Amino acid sequence: MNSEHMQIGEVAARTELSLRTIRHYEETGLVIPSARSQGGFRLYTEADVARLMVIRRMKPLGFTLDEMRSLLEVTDRLDSDEEPPPGEREELLDRLRGFERAAQQRVEDLRTQLSRAQEFAATLGQRLPRSPAP
Repeated sequence: MNSEHMQIGEVAARTELSLRTIRHYEETGLVIPSARSQGGFRLYTEADVARLMVIRRMKPLGFTLDEMRSLLEVTDRLDSDEEPPPGEREELLDRLRGFERAAQQRVEDLRTQLSRAQEFAATLGQRLPRSPAP
């Protein structure tokens, strides 16, 4: 096997995603193994791992599969060897800016949720009787 390719188990370990999750992303077209071994095993490259890491980072922010697909289409086009025409490039960058704004807003929303959860946990802790120090 080519050393540039990894089997799904190694990819799962590197991305901290389950085999099942990686297969699901494959079924939905978010990531496609770059090759197959002679035995039919999925083979992935560093680019595939990077793509899965983008997906993994979007998931906790609540992005849908369609939103993930849309962002990946934008980044694929921007990263392509073929430079998009200036009008298309600006449209792609606008879409990318929209994703960046959405991600920043979702991070802020999560910070607010975390703060409220910490306040709640502290309130519960205050209700518990304090045991005397030994």
